[in-house]
Amino acid sequence: MGLTRSDGPLSPHAPATVNYALDGPAHKLLMHPFPRRVRAELAGRTVLDTRRGFLLHESNLLPVLYVPEAALDASALVASAHTTHCPFKGDAAYRSLRVGDRTVPDAVWHYPEPVPAADWLRGLAALYWSAADAWYDEDEQVFAHLTDPYTRVDVRPTGRHVVVAHVAADGLRTVLAESHRPLVLSETGLPNRWYLPPSDITVGLSPAETRTRCPYKGEAAYEHAELPSGVRLADAFWHYPDPLPESARIAGLRCTTGGRRDDGSEITVTVDGEPA
Repeated sequence: MGLTRSDGPLSPHAPATVNYALDGPAHKLLMHPFPRRVRAELAGRTVLDTRRGFLLHESNLLPVLYVPEAALDASALVASAHTTHCPFKGDAAYRSLRVGDRTVPDAVWHYPEPVPAADWLRGLAALYWSAADAWYDEDEQVFAHLTDPYTRVDVRPTGRHVVVAHVAADGLRTVLAESHRPLVLSETGLPNRWYLPPSDITVGLSPAETRTRCPYKGEAAYEHAELPSGVRLADAFWHYPDPLPESARIAGLRCTTGGRRDDGSEITVTVDGEPA
């Protein structure tokens, strides 16, 4: 969630259950110092290195790291004619990154003349996360994006009754998992996720190639669900074989979000008989 996304206090959909009023635009910006050293590498070369970075929180977007221009390797920057306009920040100018025979077009942007309300962006620049081969928060490699100090993950054991089922387009219902001993993972701004012991999965699972990264949990591996009818539900469950220390309790447990699938069928998740 953070401050400016989901139902955060500075988001366009801020909760009404407050005893104060905020005077400001619906689209909000908030920037504050990031407290640790951050580095980014391309083709084995450090192209960004800062101890004075800032996180910019912007309505409905993940926080973005901005750094002083001096934190970028000037010898790797190549002029670009690309520009974009943001009504909340101004006109952005871009530069490409070139290291050896590797070039990433329009990888870096900055606001030479930011709008008055965001004049504090002057002299700062940002690098697209995907433009670098690796990012480091101090000496630890991090993935997906920097962690947001206003986001947290809590994992708790519970005796809630969780049932995961597949409902085919013709109405045929198949239970995929049932557990009275899940772990509930609460991540700021997201619905609760229910992680189940592998022995509580009631259908066969087969490895999938899909992988995703989370800066709070680690790398997730996905599995197909193999139904008794012979139907395969692609990427139906995921798990974290080696989660980050702060999420270590979910190691090896299976989870799914449920929802409608491309073939018109649906995976449902109920908790104590109610939709999750």
